[in-house]
Amino acid sequence: MAENIIDELAWRGALNQLTDEDGLRELVSEKSVGIYVGTDPTGNSLHVGHLIPFMMLKRFQLMGHHPVILIGGGTGSIGDPSGRNSERVLQSMDQVRANQAKLTAQMEKLFGTENFRIVNNYDWLSKISLLDFLRDYGKLFSVNTMLAKDVVASRLEAGISYTEFTYQILQAVDFLTLFEQEDVQVQLGGADQWGNITAGIDLIHRIKGQDAKAFGLTNPLMLKSDGTKFGKSAGGAIWLDPEQTSPYEFYQFWFNQDDADVEKFLKFFTFLSKEEIDALVVETKEHPERRAAQRRLAQEVTRFVHSQEAVDQAEAISAALFSGDVTALTAEEIEQGFKQFPSTTAPVTPENIVTWLVDTTKIESSRRQAREDIQNGAITINGTKQTSLEFEVDPSAMFDGRFVIVRRGKKKYFLVRVQ
Repeated sequence: MAENIIDELAWRGALNQLTDEDGLRELVSEKSVGIYVGTDPTGNSLHVGHLIPFMMLKRFQLMGHHPVILIGGGTGSIGDPSGRNSERVLQSMDQVRANQAKLTAQMEKLFGTENFRIVNNYDWLSKISLLDFLRDYGKLFSVNTMLAKDVVASRLEAGISYTEFTYQILQAVDFLTLFEQEDVQVQLGGADQWGNITAGIDLIHRIKGQDAKAFGLTNPLMLKSDGTKFGKSAGGAIWLDPEQTSPYEFYQFWFNQDDADVEKFLKFFTFLSKEEIDALVVETKEHPERRAAQRRLAQEVTRFVHSQEAVDQAEAISAALFSGDVTALTAEEIEQGFKQFPSTTAPVTPENIVTWLVDTTKIESSRRQAREDIQNGAITINGTKQTSLEFEVDPSAMFDGRFVIVRRGKKKYFLVRVQ
């Protein structure tokens, strides 16, 4: 690990823009600093794209600095205009508060409870009257400067409301408030937040003086080697909430990354040393079929976001799917690992295998095909090959009576949910 956090971020490819690199280097070498990342509660879970600045914030924490996460109960009620061509749909305050509670739990899992603070900008923004907002802050912002910010300029042709136009002022007030009340001197965010971050630094300098030590830095836009945006899969976003993306699916997302991307992702999303990463990269080049780097990436990120138990479960599911031996899996692991396979339902009543495969589950298209597959040894029920036409399928026999796993041939799985 590098002695200075800026050097650490640099070799990991995590730095995009800094407002004053020399000043920030000096600050973080002299003292433990407060640094914050903001996120608006526009949904009830973060996804892996959101994880990017939080990985940087975690590195600050591990090197003795003081992370603060701002969950925008105030700004989240109006919406950040960045990166969109239309206005956000406003949420009710009840929905904002429900999302805020979910995000708070996710952040506490990643950062623990020591040397870490979560704050809500609703606590101070809700107390500012319209007249105070215009007198105390509005007079300090030039409309010309605000219009020149990328986040606003990109929206001018399509149109932007006054509400979203003023978002950068509210975020600037956040930085000023945290500077005054939490000794926060650094704001960190994605590349699209640069305009909002610099607006906050400008406000601090206007009110506290040009000598006030306030800094901003952003992470680069994360792209895959093919030029597409990182963080999406064929099924959509990869969520941190295990109810929306199971730990097995989460693990598989990382395990399936391309060889061309895995070094970059190991640097950015794990806490492995340079020596460990270099060794994994060499092994991947010499033995790509082992996918050693991808496996380690999946293990590290799944452990960080979920737990070691989640890693163990994901690897047990992967091994069972590869070998075809599902007998050792739990019902919870079946629920996680078989989401991507065709599924159907069946009653709990035991039934002859031919009838069950054709009439009840429709896994087989005809009795003739079912009998042929059974007698040829192509049908496996719950991990056991069945070759008898007289066999009775008992849906309550395994997996807490919730599932039956059928494999036809070597790779064709079906998940039968027992009603």
